[in-house]
Amino acid sequence: MLVLIPLFPLIGFLINGIWYAFFQSRQGQPKAGAVITGTIATLSIFMSFLVSVLLFLQLKGAPTEGRVIEQTLFHWITIATSSGAFDLQVALRLDALASVFTLVVTGVGFLIHFYSIGYMGHDPSPGKFFAYLNLFCFAMLVLVLGSSLPILFLGWEGVGLCSYLLIGYWYDDIEKARAGKKAFVVNRIGDFGFLLGMFLIFQNFGTLDFSKLYDAIAQGHGAGLAGGAGSALITTICILLFVGCMGKSAQIPLYVWLPDAMAGPTPVSALIHAATMVTSGIYLVSRLSFIYSLSPVALHFVAIIGALTAFFAATIAIVQQDIKRVLAYSTVSQLGYMFLGCGVGAFSAGVTHVVTHAFFKALLFLGAGSVIHGLHEEQNIFKMGGLKSKMPRTFLTFAAGWLAICGIPPFCGFFSKD
Repeated sequence: MLVLIPLFPLIGFLINGIWYAFFQSRQGQPKAGAVITGTIATLSIFMSFLVSVLLFLQLKGAPTEGRVIEQTLFHWITIATSSGAFDLQVALRLDALASVFTLVVTGVGFLIHFYSIGYMGHDPSPGKFFAYLNLFCFAMLVLVLGSSLPILFLGWEGVGLCSYLLIGYWYDDIEKARAGKKAFVVNRIGDFGFLLGMFLIFQNFGTLDFSKLYDAIAQGHGAGLAGGAGSALITTICILLFVGCMGKSAQIPLYVWLPDAMAGPTPVSALIHAATMVTSGIYLVSRLSFIYSLSPVALHFVAIIGALTAFFAATIAIVQQDIKRVLAYSTVSQLGYMFLGCGVGAFSAGVTHVVTHAFFKALLFLGAGSVIHGLHEEQNIFKMGGLKSKMPRTFLTFAAGWLAICGIPPFCGFFSKD
């Protein structure tokens, strides 16, 4: 069943892509197209959510030491090296950490897909939009479920591509096209560090598989451990991998792309830039916590960057006038909190805030989308006010998200921030 989690969104992408290419581009009823393609996309991600729940319950019922589900799909690359053969398998691995992220991606993703059916009803090409959304979810699930760094990196690049396509979705507007290009370029800068970190890991440990890498480090094997725990090489590997996280999760100095990414449709902001893609960095650091724990210097670096980003981005948010940019800088700040948690060794606390933030920040973005729609595409908050009586349901839901992000009990933000 494990392969079904990423397979359903991939099928949705193919159906909607074919629909857009051969049918929707010729029809004159975009509203009907949005309902049909949106329903297909929403059902595909909902099916992934159901499978994720079933496998979560299966993991929960298993003994603690056996809470892992693995599935090898096929052999991809086999290369003879001086130290033996490098055999890269396309394999999926579900454990406690991956299960949490799959539930967030598919659960919050389902709600955002459902919201998008109405939000994109006026768009002339909803089939293309929903195909991109499904492709993004597929890439994100490959990232989370990959059993090795190369498979994770495949999903990592996939979400980068989809963010470019979705941020610049309305590419007829040159500013929106530039925002998509900016996100793509800045992420490539971070990914260069990620690649260097992977090369160093393979050179010194001879494997990129998470299980084998964990065993090698636990047994003290590998050139990287020759100098003892916290060696310069381990620190270098951790920092290079974190450079990739800085790009994907918008940390100083590679945070500049995320606020401009608000040029995309509001559901894109909610899905990619609140709930899923930008949390990839926290997932990577948590997944490789057994390496980061060997280097106090690297952990301090992660914590300092996270703390600086949390404070710096929040001060920028104070003076923004665009309702979505306020939330964008808030997202950058909250990601800093997550990295601060991981940097002080509280990986579970960082992941807990990933989960709670996904819900309340996605809710705030969707509320902002409702306001923007209600004000005929106006996004300047200084031209808003007194909307409680006009949009009471939006007011109540937005207030719930606001109380959660403020850390007011009994809302979820109180527990994760505490």
